[in-house]
Amino acid sequence: MSREPVPRPHVFPPPTPARASLRRRVELPDYLPARMLNEFVYCPRLFFYEWVEGVFAHSGDTVEGALRHEKIQGQAEVLAPADEAKSAPDGGEARIHARSVTLSSERLGLIATLDLVEGEGTVVTPIDYKRGSPRDGGDEGPQAWPADRVQVCVQALLLRDNGYTCDEAIVYYHATKQRVRIPVDEALVAETVGAAAEARAVAEAGRIPPPLLDSPKCPRCSLVSICLPDETAAAMGLPADEDLQPTLFGDEAAVEGRLLNRSPEEEVRRLVPARDDLRPLYVTGHGLSIGRKGDVLQVKDRGGLVQEARLHDISQVNVFGNVTMTSGAVQALCWSEKPVAYFSSGHWFYGMTSGMGLKNVFLRRDQFARAEEAAFCLTVARDIVSTKIRNQRTLLQRNHVEPPARALAQLKTFADRAQRSPDLETLLGVEGSAARIYFEQFSGMLKAEDESDVPAFDFTRRNRRPPRDPVNALLSFGYSLLTRDLTTVCHVVGFDPFMGFYHQPRFGRPALALDLMEGFRPLVADSAVLTAINTRMVGPGDFVRAGESVALSPAGRKGFIRAYEQRMDTLVTHPIFGYRVSYRRVLEIQTRLLARVVTGELTRYPGFETR
Repeated sequence: MSREPVPRPHVFPPPTPARASLRRRVELPDYLPARMLNEFVYCPRLFFYEWVEGVFAHSGDTVEGALRHEKIQGQAEVLAPADEAKSAPDGGEARIHARSVTLSSERLGLIATLDLVEGEGTVVTPIDYKRGSPRDGGDEGPQAWPADRVQVCVQALLLRDNGYTCDEAIVYYHATKQRVRIPVDEALVAETVGAAAEARAVAEAGRIPPPLLDSPKCPRCSLVSICLPDETAAAMGLPADEDLQPTLFGDEAAVEGRLLNRSPEEEVRRLVPARDDLRPLYVTGHGLSIGRKGDVLQVKDRGGLVQEARLHDISQVNVFGNVTMTSGAVQALCWSEKPVAYFSSGHWFYGMTSGMGLKNVFLRRDQFARAEEAAFCLTVARDIVSTKIRNQRTLLQRNHVEPPARALAQLKTFADRAQRSPDLETLLGVEGSAARIYFEQFSGMLKAEDESDVPAFDFTRRNRRPPRDPVNALLSFGYSLLTRDLTTVCHVVGFDPFMGFYHQPRFGRPALALDLMEGFRPLVADSAVLTAINTRMVGPGDFVRAGESVALSPAGRKGFIRAYEQRMDTLVTHPIFGYRVSYRRVLEIQTRLLARVVTGELTRYPGFETR
């Protein structure tokens, strides 16, 4: 059984000055929504993600808020034009009570959907519903939060531009069932107009603002696992105990001037869940079919129902060999953004079906631009290869019966040499030499309990296409599963998995997924192989031969998938951030860190290394 490596502090090459984020040419909508201005005042980085890049993710808070607003919008009423609302049929002033009213102003370039408008004649008050609690104002009583004040001020200004008189706004907080009145005075109007101008300037600049530092706003933010505020700050070297987030009138140079000064002892909060509650569904039988009944996927054979799985409980579907899917099942999976991965009977990863995916093109545009920069590709490739070699060395140290000192020394030398390689061709040679040494010692990590198993799991060298012995069959299958997982993560993050920086483009090859996979080959796939063999989750009878080719039987495939998923679900301490998360989470975190490198937020890719 492979033992869990102990994380070691990450050692970066000599630091270089922080590079400003890439500037992106952005075509913005004509109108800035009041809700987005609320986000900007709350957190400029959140605003940039949602309005500029179109990134959004639900949390419990946002789902509850969406349901409340959906109920209000279902009661939408028409707000009469101001010149028609001056008097009632009986000669008095008309009573106004209109829900879910959408107004805009070409002069201000703002738009908003007002939850409720109340008033008489042309004197009205907008009322906005919030799920939380108001700010404690001490002796002055409950106060609206700054972001909420700006949002309702926009609503008041839109009412004014549409002919109404509006001197105050109201925020209703559901948690405490309190109304907070907000005077719409000149000071609030100036603050709101200024914030709108700053928001547009940030969006037009095309550079994502730095993360908030150690902010209490982050833990409940729905985008925290995408933004990775503490992780990004830690990788940038920003101190977590000082508020260097540029204000509306701040200077980004103040942030850059404090880069790379963060103390290693400073703790990084674990704001992302340790594990994903969803699980992959594997369908491995010959001649099976997958259909849908309501929100349940049903796997059937000729004899009837074999297995059921709720759509809400799975993260992806993996099918092997001759398995068919109904259009209803495919449509449901695409709609819920859960990919379907296809493998041959021999475990070759063919491809995947997914929904529309992330619509943000900016990261992909930066990715393709960076892929044309030879110096950038070489820098990323050096970090990828050196991380892989160090992790191979670690696996030998932790699992070999008697780790050979010479091989360990050579791997250390090659890891250092990888960081000094002058070009990609030299780096490929370094990687190949290190792989040869590593696989020459691989058999020393195989510990079959029964002497009769030793010949079956005899391993001398790495071979593939096709694998010609059981160990190589397991390694190839493990790499296929890991390629699938990282291809999926690339789509989730917004990368094009087929354009890499180390692996060169080739038809049908997910080059970027292979780049990201290098450092995880020993930690995930190789470790799963060792566990499957050493704990007899897979035995000598779980393989079939066809000529020189060796493949897993259905029973052996199930056994190895179990070992692989156990490894992916294992909690490991992140060597940079210090908290414990599963390997499946680590794959996404590392991919998002690479995205930060591509866009210029980080200068180097911090590979995931253990000791």
